[in-house]
Amino acid sequence: MTHSALDTIVIGGGPAGATAATLLAQAGLRVRLFERERFPRFHIGESLIPETYWVLERLGMLPKMQQSRFVKKYSVQFVTASGKESAPFYFWDNRPHECSQTWQVVRSEFDHMMLEHAREHGVDVHEGAHVAEVLFDGDRAIGVRLRHADGTLEDVHARVVVDASGQAALIQNRLKLRVWDPVLNKGAIWTYWEGAYRDAGKDEGATMVLQTPDRQGWFWYIPLHDDVVSVGVVAPFDYIFKNRGNHEQTYTEEVDRCPAVKRRIDGARRATGYFATRDYSYRSRQVAGDGWVLAGDAFGFLDPLYSSGVLLALKSGELAADAIIGGLAAGDTSGARLGAWGPAFNEGVDRMRRLVCEYYDGFSFGGFVKQYPDMVGTVTDLLIGDLFTDRVDKVWPAMETTYRDGKQPIPPWNAGAAPDAVPDKANELVLPDGRRP
Repeated sequence: MTHSALDTIVIGGGPAGATAATLLAQAGLRVRLFERERFPRFHIGESLIPETYWVLERLGMLPKMQQSRFVKKYSVQFVTASGKESAPFYFWDNRPHECSQTWQVVRSEFDHMMLEHAREHGVDVHEGAHVAEVLFDGDRAIGVRLRHADGTLEDVHARVVVDASGQAALIQNRLKLRVWDPVLNKGAIWTYWEGAYRDAGKDEGATMVLQTPDRQGWFWYIPLHDDVVSVGVVAPFDYIFKNRGNHEQTYTEEVDRCPAVKRRIDGARRATGYFATRDYSYRSRQVAGDGWVLAGDAFGFLDPLYSSGVLLALKSGELAADAIIGGLAAGDTSGARLGAWGPAFNEGVDRMRRLVCEYYDGFSFGGFVKQYPDMVGTVTDLLIGDLFTDRVDKVWPAMETTYRDGKQPIPPWNAGAAPDAVPDKANELVLPDGRRP
């Protein structure tokens, strides 16, 4: 069965797909979104950073966020391997605007809100819809092939396809566009606690990044509503998954090695089982081609250290939508036109990636701002997510003055990583019962 062409098909209803679809529909285009799961559904990536404000404002999502139960987040704080706490990096001190208050979100609720918002703006949303493949005519994407529950196939055509299919990355895998990061090969294990420690007042919703005493990894500590805290450990893949026990044993061992975390969950009740994911970082060699655009994790995945995932999803969804709107209006849906935003976006991701790599290489926020107090604002800008401006690049030369023992600047993301260096589906999420969604 074949349908007549739409303006745009969006594959995936997460933040990237919902953002792109909503903006396209707001522009008066005919948009159909296919999501393989039924929302609400579990997802990790719970901490927003302030720069998400601007896309949420454009979407019209801010009133819903402001009326939600999500915990308000005003800062991020770091704890060193010795247990020394940095002063909180308060976003408002650097940028006195309402954008400097953001949220800690339960992703099942946040993503559902985003998808329903897309529906309200005229997106034709289909949940439980499995996209088997993207259809091509030569090098041009022309639609998708759906596989229904009874096994029947249906072709749906569109002038442009947005692949926001997450780490399934349909187009990236088909065209072999993935480049694995040569440095960031991490894994994570996490669970949720009820009754764990929270700071008071505006510090209650702070994201905490706690380095493990052996410097092998770090913990995130993210307070959520309903008295729940998300606590996870991130470390090199081989360290956390090879020659270790099950996820519970490994997690418990890492907590026992980190007194700063152990104190915070002492007396708390574990609310769920243990989750795990293999956080290999990657990016696509291109953001678009003739008739197609990538957004969110279907384009790339960056380490979770600074909670940039939702920002990059929203921003790429916004940029993809703007490129499509302009391309359709001009009658030009070539890869060059649809992907014109790619270089600037990659530069922004590179800035966050370098900050991530510096941390893993021993960078101390507290020590750096003590040595360079005039850089506090620039570092905070990066933590806020103000990535898409070269104004923040003045931090790197100052950072390099702190290098020891011949340390060199971090290599770029595409410096020699082999396409087959990591097995397919390396980022699969493992649920507490062992399932992979």
